Amino acid sequence: MRALEWNRSHDSVDDMLDAENKRLAENLATKVSRLKSLAYDIDREADDQNEYLDGMDSNFLSATGLLTGSVKRFSTMVRSGRDNRRILCYVSVGLVLVFFTLYYMIIRLQR
Repeated sequence: MRALEWNRSHDSVDDMLDAENKRLAENLATKVSRLKSLAYDIDREADDQNEYLDGMDSNFLSATGLLTGSVKRFSTMVRSGRDNRRILCYVSVGLVLVFFTLYYMIIRLQR
């Protein structure tokens, strides 16, 4: 009779352990699914950021081209005759005056 009781208690312990293992396996599967989803989201975000950076790279290259052209034209104007230097001085003074005028107006409007 003791052997029968021991088998029943052993079977109930096995059933409890089996149920606990199933619960832990489901819990682990849920966590793995969540991690997989996070990894996918991170991958998608990294791809989006790479596309954004590639776009910025092309924008910077185009801006560099524009600035290089402007510097070349400016250098050519400076190296040319006296009349162009006078125009360059007038334009420079005008830009400085426009800057200070805008600065004064902005300060005045903020008060």
